[in-house]
Amino acid sequence: MSKVTTELLAAAGCMGAPDIYTYLDYRLFLRDWFHAKKAENPRYSHRLFARRAQQKSPSMLLFVMEGKRNLKPKTVGLFAAAMGLDEDATRFFTELVNLDQAGLPGERATALAEVMKTTRFREARSLDSDALAYFSHWYFPAIHELAHRVDFRADPEWIARTMCPAITVDQAKEALTALLELGLLAADDTGTPRPTDASAVTPHEVFDAAVNAYHEGMLARAQDAVRNFRQSERHILGVTTAIPESLVPTIKAQLNEVQRALLSACEEHPKERVYQVSIAFFPLTRSTEEDAS
Repeated sequence: MSKVTTELLAAAGCMGAPDIYTYLDYRLFLRDWFHAKKAENPRYSHRLFARRAQQKSPSMLLFVMEGKRNLKPKTVGLFAAAMGLDEDATRFFTELVNLDQAGLPGERATALAEVMKTTRFREARSLDSDALAYFSHWYFPAIHELAHRVDFRADPEWIARTMCPAITVDQAKEALTALLELGLLAADDTGTPRPTDASAVTPHEVFDAAVNAYHEGMLARAQDAVRNFRQSERHILGVTTAIPESLVPTIKAQLNEVQRALLSACEEHPKERVYQVSIAFFPLTRSTEEDAS
């Protein structure tokens, strides 16, 4: 719910407290909550909130909403109490704060996973939840590609044992349902689900965390491939080299072109087996600037 939406609701006289489980951005929730409170009581102010949240600065709420200040763990609880959130809502509010303020990509992915565990969030934002699950579980995109096979069966048991490594029947059911709800699969003339031209779109607030989760899952499968597949079934290349940092954009562009060429070549042939192509390019040493500091 945006600021504009809340103001329109207030003008219509149907303002109510926003549902925190529909949010991924805790700062946006704070803004909408404050506007709802203001619509209910025009005398409500940042100063009054600060007093109830035991904050010295009367502008603390405003600074947090504008992204100028972060919340410390103790302050999170005080803010939740000032808003009158119950225990479950306070826990979810804390998870949203952790998601926003996570530093490293791995920490952000972990925080996103905690948000996705919340049943009320999954119910309130089912499509977003399905899209996030698509990137967070390696077998979602794998099943999507598996559906290209002429012998594909929308049978969770068949799908579960076809995955490599095998997944559970419940996992196959969850993925199949999500892919259909997202429109990534649709029934053909025979009633068999087939891939569509649709794309999985994640909420912009967590796009980077979702993409990181995807890469983490696929790189883990690459480690499994080294151990569990014969060389005739896999081909893993690696090179360690020193380069000038000015060359990084060029190499990234060339790798992108390799990916496009591979995808183009694959489109020209019938689908038989699902493969993952991961091209990893990352530093193994600190930069010269970091060494100098």
